[in-house]
Amino acid sequence: MKKITLAIAATIIMASPAFAGDAAAGKAKAGMCAACHGADGISAIPMYPNLAGQKEAYLAQQLNSFKSGVRKNAIMSPMAMALNDEDIANISAYYAGLK
Repeated sequence: MKKITLAIAATIIMASPAFAGDAAAGKAKAGMCAACHGADGISAIPMYPNLAGQKEAYLAQQLNSFKSGVRKNAIMSPMAMALNDEDIANISAYYAGLK
């Protein structure tokens, strides 16, 4: 129950406009993402998800889950571990703003 409460609280906090990332900074940092997720957030490779237009809080939550080890993936886990909280917020804002 405590984990669920913490997850809900984290989602609410991350969805707050006060924590919105800088999309321009996110675009500059998202170059490493383009190889799998496409330059415009639309992947040409079916096994990799599209990121364009996803909700900012969802993207941040997933990156944080890869970074913390809650989600495990041989490609995404090391990529997310190299990101700080500001990078995660900015990249999430960038992809959320794409159509």
